[in-house]
Amino acid sequence: MVRNLVVFGGSSHPDLVERICNILGVQQGGLHTSKFSNGETSVSIKESVREKDVYVIQSGCGHVNDNFLELLITISACKTASARRVTAVMPYFPYSRQPDVPYNKHGAPLAKSSTTPRTDHHYTFESVPPSPRAQSSIGHNLTNGISVPSQRNSYFLDRDIDRNRDIDRKLKLRDQIWQPEGTGEINTGYKEWVAQSGTLVADLLTCAGADHIITMDLHDPQFQGFFDIPVDNLYGRPLLQHYIVSSIPNYQEAVIVSPDAGGAKRATAIADALGMDFALIHKERRSKFPEKGPAATMMLVGDVSNRVALLIDDLVDTSNTITRAAKLLKDRGATHVCAIITHGIFSGDAIQRIQASALDKVVTTNSAPQHEHKLALGDKLEILDVSKVFAEAIRRIHNGESVSMLFDHGAGL
Repeated sequence: MVRNLVVFGGSSHPDLVERICNILGVQQGGLHTSKFSNGETSVSIKESVREKDVYVIQSGCGHVNDNFLELLITISACKTASARRVTAVMPYFPYSRQPDVPYNKHGAPLAKSSTTPRTDHHYTFESVPPSPRAQSSIGHNLTNGISVPSQRNSYFLDRDIDRNRDIDRKLKLRDQIWQPEGTGEINTGYKEWVAQSGTLVADLLTCAGADHIITMDLHDPQFQGFFDIPVDNLYGRPLLQHYIVSSIPNYQEAVIVSPDAGGAKRATAIADALGMDFALIHKERRSKFPEKGPAATMMLVGDVSNRVALLIDDLVDTSNTITRAAKLLKDRGATHVCAIITHGIFSGDAIQRIQASALDKVVTTNSAPQHEHKLALGDKLEILDVSKVFAEAIRRIHNGESVSMLFDHGAGL
């Protein structure tokens, strides 16, 4: 029996909350959540939390914005009720994967800048200067109308004049409003961009009163730097490794495959730990017809012929990447393709994609609810339980013990 410990569960994943409470040997705290007729969230705490160590479990899945706001209100209510410490337990952290490239009105990435210098000297607000390359003439003649003297002494004498000219030019461009020919649209020179919500989410949790964050497999580990409070990013890798060793026959003959370059480090860590071969799927966007936009092509680096391929990833949302990767692996001779992932969100038409794909099996954890997905996919979906890992993390943090053991031996719980 753990003393002075209260565990509240949000509405996102009640099954996981019940499992964690059963392992800890505590009764789930009394928490009532409801919505007013206008959609606003109401939270009521049914027991005293004064000087208690409170843990609020809420995964970032389902109705993400409603669940996240419910978490913030619950944390604030606990702090107002004089809780000694409030820890947000978020098995899947929302808003941790956001694009960092500007998008146009249709949602497609803006065109990349060309490395070939323009010869017509016709530039617009959307013009992007070419990137200099080694042993290239680009950069010797700047495209902004300012030539840099080749002599070092001359440069130092004239740099103040050039700097003032450049400032004047930028001010004129900023204030200029022009209308492209034949478009009928007014272009003010504003370039669209994507707002990064990472710092905002971290600030909201901190301002609500959270003293600690527990999560698993952040899409970007650097996300922890947005917080001014401790963040324990538990690893799902021990669970995945344990599944491979115990459930894949002759697993050392299989190949670990990363579906994209971003997950290569994650996949190679498992391959090195288990002494398995590694392959990488590289996605590049090149088009023979630029007017039709870039076309993504996938290339396999490695050999999977007549072998079992294990796709390793941290998150599957729409399942577009892993289903395309599975098709490529089957085309290259893989006998069996299995996707092993930490967070199975499966939003939109992801389930239909998987059903029609070349994937033979999908393995994920219950960091997000999987009941409906299991009914749809049947034996094709296998679920790993993370409740023991989170329960042990809560127990150790409550008792002031180290959680480092969970990083390497979490599967042995």
